[in-house]
Amino acid sequence: MSSAAAKLGVRSGVGIVVSNMIGAGVFISAGFMAQDMGPGTVLLCWIVGAVIALAGARAYAAVAELVPRSGGEYRYLSELLHPFLGYLAGWGSLLLGFSAPIAVAGLAAGAFAQKLGLPLAPWKVGALVIVLLAALHSLNLRSSKVLQNTLVGANALLLALFVGVGLFFGKHEWPTWTPPHASGGFPLSAFMGSLFFVAFAFSGWNAVVYAAEDFREPRRSVPRSMLIGCSLVAVLYLVVNWIFVANITPDQATVVFQYDQQRVTLGHLITKSLIGDSGAAGMSILTIVAFASAMSAMTFAGPRTYAAMAKDGFLPRLFAGREGRPPVAAVWLQALIALFFTYYYQDNLSAVMGNVGAILTLFAALTTASLFKVRFFSPKRPGPRPGALALAAASVHVLFSAWMLYFGVRHTETNLLVWVGAVAVAAFAAYWGTLRWRRAVA
Repeated sequence: MSSAAAKLGVRSGVGIVVSNMIGAGVFISAGFMAQDMGPGTVLLCWIVGAVIALAGARAYAAVAELVPRSGGEYRYLSELLHPFLGYLAGWGSLLLGFSAPIAVAGLAAGAFAQKLGLPLAPWKVGALVIVLLAALHSLNLRSSKVLQNTLVGANALLLALFVGVGLFFGKHEWPTWTPPHASGGFPLSAFMGSLFFVAFAFSGWNAVVYAAEDFREPRRSVPRSMLIGCSLVAVLYLVVNWIFVANITPDQATVVFQYDQQRVTLGHLITKSLIGDSGAAGMSILTIVAFASAMSAMTFAGPRTYAAMAKDGFLPRLFAGREGRPPVAAVWLQALIALFFTYYYQDNLSAVMGNVGAILTLFAALTTASLFKVRFFSPKRPGPRPGALALAAASVHVLFSAWMLYFGVRHTETNLLVWVGAVAVAAFAAYWGTLRWRRAVA
């Protein structure tokens, strides 16, 4: 474990949460939503998404107080429900939860860098960033802390400049445009469909739970980091979407339908219209920094889960790392898997991420549902008991997660049940194989 002086505090934890949450989704989603919903309904959708995210963060805060250890869902599900569920979540984190999103962010950063004139294929830029971040996060906790705080600071400055431009130079009156596909009454179907993608834009609020033991006073620091970070991003998302609905019409917003080819967001449209081409270039820089910051946060957090699995005997001891040092082998294991995704799935990785997100939603819902077991079915378990607010937050999170999974099963191009079943069967075989091997060598 790292020295007390090098351990992380709430400020660094908030930075990790914010970095994981902010991505391209908030800069493009309103463009799709404006085709079916008016400005007030678009903003309402983001408010509801914020409430759901904060409910998840509050429920996870209660879980983090019960189990103040690193490993995230692997650790929580293993201790609160069943070791196999934790093992399944741990492998999901290794193969899907961190490696694939790092690859997606790297490819996107490379595409925006190419738009600025960098003569390199996006996958090459993504690969370079992955290797560089893995090297820096392999040094020590202090270097990880400095790197992450620097990226968060740069990201916050650029976001503040964007918000300042939008609020100062943009329109302030309530927008009067109507969606081209408006229907009579409240657009419930479009609202619920958009809420699915808004929820993914809010994902990442639980990033600090994977590295809880790297924090001073984890029972205090980890919950506060989640709640403060999620609240800050919620306010930012509402302000950003106000700027969008106040300054862009649905016809202009159709540019997001070509996002994968052109890498133009609503932020590009606004900054270019308000302050010229330099604004659009600045928006591309902001987007690259945001992706790099998210990649850095995932490069830091993810390997702590694999280290926890190695300490428990579910991965080779090599990945546990040394006391007081980062889990270097786990950092590079995750980097190698991310490099594999970056190169071999560069053309269709975004489509795969829909199924990945749904699987991770399942693990998060199981984690928050574990509060009910602790409260009502584990009376002899030591530690604090989940209160009424935590249980209410868990109820909101579990119910919405169930709806998201239902939506995912109905609307994803690939059969989500096949993905879940394949991961479960593979993990089941590996889990029992590991148990038999451990008994054989004992």
